[in-house]
Amino acid sequence: MTHVHCPECGFQNLESANYCSKCGALLIRDEPGSHTTMTFTPDETAEDDSVSLADLRIEGPALVVRSGGGRSGETFTLEHDRTSLGRAPECEVFLDDVTVSRRHAVITRGEDGFTLHDEGSLNGTYVNRRRVESAKLEDGDEVQVGKYKLTFLEG
Repeated sequence: MTHVHCPECGFQNLESANYCSKCGALLIRDEPGSHTTMTFTPDETAEDDSVSLADLRIEGPALVVRSGGGRSGETFTLEHDRTSLGRAPECEVFLDDVTVSRRHAVITRGEDGFTLHDEGSLNGTYVNRRRVESAKLEDGDEVQVGKYKLTFLEG
């Protein structure tokens, strides 16, 4: 049985996997004979194109797109007791990409706060880089749905 190593965390995944089952990163397939070694040194002087959360001035609970699909900075308020996330157009958080299931996940509001529930998605739902079936959300948590990374803000 062959395996694919995650470029982010190094976890050994089955060859049939498209995303790392440990951290959710996209798995890159190497063509035979195409191995190349490269060194990447982050440029500390480069400006960050991402939107500062402080600049958004969001009131109330919300999800803010941090990366994915060119939608950085887009905000979804969590006004209802149940908010659906997915590729289906009727989802309150509509994420139009094949890495997102039609009905990927749902966020519910309870007496103890907000909870994220995976709805049997193909690629999984991640909170702070850990695959979850269900997780209580805390202010500042990173939620990954397909290629989209969102930040949960309690407001």
